Amino acid sequence: MSMHLHHPSLSLNGKKKGKIKFRNAAEAQRARELDASWKELLKSQGIEAEERRRRRAMTAEPLTYKLSAPVGRDTPKIPSLDTWVTGAVTTKQSPQYTGTKVKGIGTMHKSNAVPIFSDEEAHDIATMRRG
Repeated sequence: MSMHLHHPSLSLNGKKKGKIKFRNAAEAQRARELDASWKELLKSQGIEAEERRRRRAMTAEPLTYKLSAPVGRDTPKIPSLDTWVTGAVTTKQSPQYTGTKVKGIGTMHKSNAVPIFSDEEAHDIATMRRG
């Protein structure tokens, strides 16, 4: 899914406010006056926004990166079990039926393999007669 379909709160670049639109020029003038009076009030209190941001940034400790696994996440080295076998090993032979009860394997329906125990069952399966 594309990022343009996601909600803005999922964005990583912050929320940016657009340009403020006012109903008329009188409201815009009033907003400018209030903003100017607010800045004057902050200056009279000795709180300059840019200066405060700069001071805060200068007192923050610098970022340091350490590339290591967190404590408790280290995987211990587990040694392999020694089987005392050296060299190549032989493969297991595939099992084969050696009894006398099953005569063969037949296909009943849609590759459904069924064991055949008698000639009559083989004939029934061949003619697809079930019963």
